[in-house]
Amino acid sequence: MAHTPRASPEAEGKCVDGNPPGLAEWLPMTSSELWTRENAERYDAEEAETSSVAVLGPTLDFLAELAGQGRALEFAVGTGRVGVPLRERGVPVAGVELSEHMAAVLRRKIDEDRLPVTIGDMATTVVPGEFALVYLVYNTISNLLTQDEQVECFRNAARHLGPGGRFVIELGVPPLRCLPPGQVAVPFDVSQQHVGFDTFDLVEQILVSHHFTRDGGDGRYRRDASRHRYAWPAELDLMARIAGLELERRVADWDGTPFTQDSTKHVSVWRKPV
Repeated sequence: MAHTPRASPEAEGKCVDGNPPGLAEWLPMTSSELWTRENAERYDAEEAETSSVAVLGPTLDFLAELAGQGRALEFAVGTGRVGVPLRERGVPVAGVELSEHMAAVLRRKIDEDRLPVTIGDMATTVVPGEFALVYLVYNTISNLLTQDEQVECFRNAARHLGPGGRFVIELGVPPLRCLPPGQVAVPFDVSQQHVGFDTFDLVEQILVSHHFTRDGGDGRYRRDASRHRYAWPAELDLMARIAGLELERRVADWDGTPFTQDSTKHVSVWRKPV
């Protein structure tokens, strides 16, 4: 998976810049691993390709069209890779982020009054107001390591949506067809700068994403790993139904490519009934 790893959980439950938590009244979901300061500081440089206009443009088009004239809420807003340029397109954006270090990097890019961020987990944190769009990109729902927490994430999205609002998730399709009998690992990137592969626990539905990244010019590699709970599209549809949402659309990518049995990821849209 594309995400770099996170470290042990830290403090949660307050707004960036020391602002009061307001409506952030929740019982924290703590299974998600948390970005360290070091990971947060290097995140933008390592994700430069996915932040390019060519890659990010279709994502912003897709989300801006769904938001329309309404507000958007990004779960796991991170350093603002998507939220900041979406705000610059004129969409009012708020964010929820578990890592204070990631949110601090975002805050260097944009003021609190333009993109408010509440520190907390995406399964239970409540922020003020009603939204036309809640979105969760780049495999991040898999950071919630239990099915119950993922269900609560859907419920939390529904809680923030107004009638007719949409919840959008971008998530990889588990590549289990690539596993021959007895094999537990599948590579997803083999390049000069990075080698990445996932290992799978098929009983617990957990994958570990392993990363070996060239660090500096002396040939050394930095090793990282992160845990994720993978889920099938049909399982997410059931979570949506539990939360009172209905599947509206599923495509293979932000550009609207049709979703097929050979798709490696999906972008799914669920709608809150009017």
